[in-house]
Amino acid sequence: MSESVTPLGSRVLVEILTEDSMTASGLVIPDTAKEKQQKGVIVAIGDDEETITVKVGERVLFPKYSGTELSMDGADYLVIDANDLLAVLGR
Repeated sequence: MSESVTPLGSRVLVEILTEDSMTASGLVIPDTAKEKQQKGVIVAIGDDEETITVKVGERVLFPKYSGTELSMDGADYLVIDANDLLAVLGR
């Protein structure tokens, strides 16, 4: 990430994980037919250490319509309140 984004307060910056564009049988799925991915990796956390219980590098699940989306360097990110995260995957 060439630009630096630091979330404020109890917010976290999540890199949205991308889905496979091809099925097991070899069919290509266009972007318009894909649902919004709800999994991501924590890239940065805000300065409210009492509220935030996740760590950088953890995979998380978040609600479908939450946070603020942004794109940088060809990747999609989401700034979301740490309290809105649903689960940590693989902890």
